[in-house]
Amino acid sequence: MDSIKNYIKEHKNRFLTELIQLLKIPSISADASYHKEILLSADFIKKSLEKAGCDKVELCDTPGNPIIYGEKIIDASLPTVLVYGHYDVQPADPIELWNSPPFEPVIKKTEIHPEGAIFARGSCDDKGQMYMHVKALEYMTSTGNLPCNVKFMIEGEEEVGSESLAWFVPRNKEKLANDVILISDTGMIANDIPSITTGLRGLSYVEVEVTGPNRDLHSGLYGGAVANPINILTKMIASLHDENNHITIPGFYDNVEELSTEERAEMAKAPFSLDDYKDALKIDDVYGEKGFSTNERNAIRPTLDVNGIWGGYTGEGAKTVIASKAFAKISMRLVPNQDWREITELFKNHFESIAPKSVKVVVKPHHGGQGYVTPTNNIAYKAASQAYETTFGKTPIPQRSGGSIPIVALFEKELKSKTILMGFGLNSDAIHSPNEHFGVWNYLKGIETIPYFYTNFTKLY
Repeated sequence: MDSIKNYIKEHKNRFLTELIQLLKIPSISADASYHKEILLSADFIKKSLEKAGCDKVELCDTPGNPIIYGEKIIDASLPTVLVYGHYDVQPADPIELWNSPPFEPVIKKTEIHPEGAIFARGSCDDKGQMYMHVKALEYMTSTGNLPCNVKFMIEGEEEVGSESLAWFVPRNKEKLANDVILISDTGMIANDIPSITTGLRGLSYVEVEVTGPNRDLHSGLYGGAVANPINILTKMIASLHDENNHITIPGFYDNVEELSTEERAEMAKAPFSLDDYKDALKIDDVYGEKGFSTNERNAIRPTLDVNGIWGGYTGEGAKTVIASKAFAKISMRLVPNQDWREITELFKNHFESIAPKSVKVVVKPHHGGQGYVTPTNNIAYKAASQAYETTFGKTPIPQRSGGSIPIVALFEKELKSKTILMGFGLNSDAIHSPNEHFGVWNYLKGIETIPYFYTNFTKLY
């Protein structure tokens, strides 16, 4: 294993070139017009796994986007690690806020990434972090250092709810059988403060439609006499939080996991500068649920946020109309014990109940997933911790994430496997935002660290 740094140094340029080629493919799962690019990206991953040393690689058909399955089985008596990742990416909008085209990757130095960062949609979420595992396998197979069996399952619908994966996993339990699942789709506190994600929030995502008159109306002739769907929608949305930023949907908090004072005190030990946080976001103050710290609000508390809102005339100049319809997309991040289907139904019932008779409301559920807490007292966590200790020289801090990977709970239910979340991105990497990027150092550090997990896990198994 001592040769890994030399191997990375020798192949660094190729590792970067390959990732850049993958990032050039706009595999946007939310937009059906990019289906060709979805297939191109899947084929790229398939060929990369073959070159990395997998003995068997399949492009598996699903009702939606294909799933790439690969495996390297060296001895059935040895433990098996299943690596999960995704090749689909978020839409790049708004394009005009990117400093460079989202699918023309460039490497630029930043204050946080003095060795450079790759700027492109999907660089951190999740193509860059997923591809670390492909290159780690390449190192282990080419140098004879693979200590256990490895399987890969790389999907193309994570950004839209993993519906096809939920179809695929129960039908392929034997194929996917494993002793632990390894995922890099999270982050760490800082480059000099490694951390392991031990909790994920669940998700409920809905779209709402408010309809008033049967057509757009002249705002002079009808204004004040007919309900304006945009006005109504904004009032309804505003009512979903009270003065303490507490969500007002009846029953919403019934099953919320409440952490003890001791658990919250442990969370508070993680290094955090509120001033640096505000400065990085160029905001004068933070905002959120009363009675909780910033790190608690974005990790252990449920939320409700409007992700998009539209209606009426939004073009250049003026057009005095009362729109016939108004729309919004709303996501709710959930904590363990909140069932996303129950929350979706609670939202639907409440939102429809608060609508005045002057409009009609339709709530369309999109997708969701359960929250998840990973144990820290098993051999997988210990193996990951030791891996970070070897390459970072520090013991990683356990940390709950505010993000969601809905399929983690599905894996435990269907495959009876625990998941270990070894992320190498940073909160400042702008995932889901313009100018998403992933540090070159982080990319290579992931390739260096992952093989130690395999070695440690096999020894401890």
